[in-house]
Amino acid sequence: MSVIGFRRRLVLPVVNNLVLRMSSCSSYEDAVHKLNLLQSNKAALEQVRRDIKTGKVCTNIEDMENYLSRTGVSMSMLDQLSVIHVAGTKGKGSTSAMCESILRRHGFRTGFYSSPHLVAVRERIQLSGTMLSERQFAEHFHRVYDSLYSTQAYNGDMPKYFAFLTVLAYNVFLKEKVDVAIVEVGIGGSVDYTNVVRKVPIVGITSLGLDHTSILGTTLPEIAAAKAGIMKPRCAAYTVQQPPDAMKVLRTVAAEIPCPLTVAPDFNAYKFSNGIKVLPIDLEAYRTNASLAIQLAHAWMRHIKRSNDNTMTNGNEVSNGIIEKANRDNECNIVTTLPPETVQGLKECRWPGRFQVIKTENVHFYLDGAHTKESMEICAKWFEENNRGRDKVLVFSATGDRDVEILLRPLRSIKYKKIFFVIPTAHADVNKNQDNYSSVEQKDLIAKCNNNANIWKNYQNSDDTKIDVLECVSDALCSIKDESGISVLMTGSLHLVGAALSIINPKLH
Repeated sequence: MSVIGFRRRLVLPVVNNLVLRMSSCSSYEDAVHKLNLLQSNKAALEQVRRDIKTGKVCTNIEDMENYLSRTGVSMSMLDQLSVIHVAGTKGKGSTSAMCESILRRHGFRTGFYSSPHLVAVRERIQLSGTMLSERQFAEHFHRVYDSLYSTQAYNGDMPKYFAFLTVLAYNVFLKEKVDVAIVEVGIGGSVDYTNVVRKVPIVGITSLGLDHTSILGTTLPEIAAAKAGIMKPRCAAYTVQQPPDAMKVLRTVAAEIPCPLTVAPDFNAYKFSNGIKVLPIDLEAYRTNASLAIQLAHAWMRHIKRSNDNTMTNGNEVSNGIIEKANRDNECNIVTTLPPETVQGLKECRWPGRFQVIKTENVHFYLDGAHTKESMEICAKWFEENNRGRDKVLVFSATGDRDVEILLRPLRSIKYKKIFFVIPTAHADVNKNQDNYSSVEQKDLIAKCNNNANIWKNYQNSDDTKIDVLECVSDALCSIKDESGISVLMTGSLHLVGAALSIINPKLH
């Protein structure tokens, strides 16, 4: 063979692979661009608020049925997808993530849908614990997008951003034939786009509190009623200890549906097969979420065992090495002796942006997307207890209609060297081809940051703390790059945490 021929055989595969990677990248950027052109979540939420004020009936579920049908997914097809549906105010993301990790450790092929994303939109849809690759996302995206675009009844007859991703997620899970899909609710429950599913064997409701009050209601019972909307006839529902008025609503709804409602036990009630209690985060709130995740995962395994295997022994069922009664009374709906797979699933679960610590040579970063009163109280305590004696810096941002004064209040007891109120984007220049593009006007975002800074100044105890309003997270990081021995708390919004991670740790290790 000639030297030229040998070189051609060597070079052509390299060139072809390079072209394939460039094509995949271009296709992914095109997908993100098209996704960002859909109506933003902010605009969608504002429309919901207007509809509530005018008494307009919400058609989210009917709209979702229409969108799914236009992509070739009938409701009877969707009924075949086995779903664990999780709602709540605090901890629904980490609960879902731990549940997914447990089931994957038990050998099941999992799908996981969550929101929002931190760095890349692909994080929202995961298969077997891994987010879709750019190529996978682009392939699924364009198939679904083209189906919807070509069947528009009128110009603009397309789902909004979150609705589209929900349609996409259900399409992916069905096409990839997952054993179980763990689906985190977006907002509320009853009229959330994810609630289009009709036959759900297992649902979970995490800790409840006041959030999205302009949409869900201004009282805890109203919010509990919205979250309870994911309960379905004959499903098994699980929750954690709730305030009495919220628990009363959950029990009432469960009785009316009807479906059994079980409260997950305290984490101290569990017996570990290896005698070790290990969670990656040592916080009471995380232990509460872990307990709920355990119950959801094992309830689903019991359900699938009953569905696929009728082998019974004296009225008892063998499931993953544990003898568990098949009756549905509360006592037998709870597992407390955990097999190694469940323990390993808990230990291996990583949920970036929630109580996450990243330590560099000079700076310790503490990142938590707390955005409710209760979660911010936990976040402030966590940060202060782990940073006694170190200089502290706060980087804060809040989005949507949240009461910033309530969010900032738990942070007041901490003495900061510097405070930055920032727009929750990594860099000032953001375009429509990027995962974290926002259509909100820059001047509106700066105005919100200035307002947050003024709120802080109104109850600041001393005047020696330096306060800055900045256009992006990278500006805040540049301001502290020469500091040493400091701890930086980034909180108030998962969008802020995501922007920070895209700079500090974009691979989300």
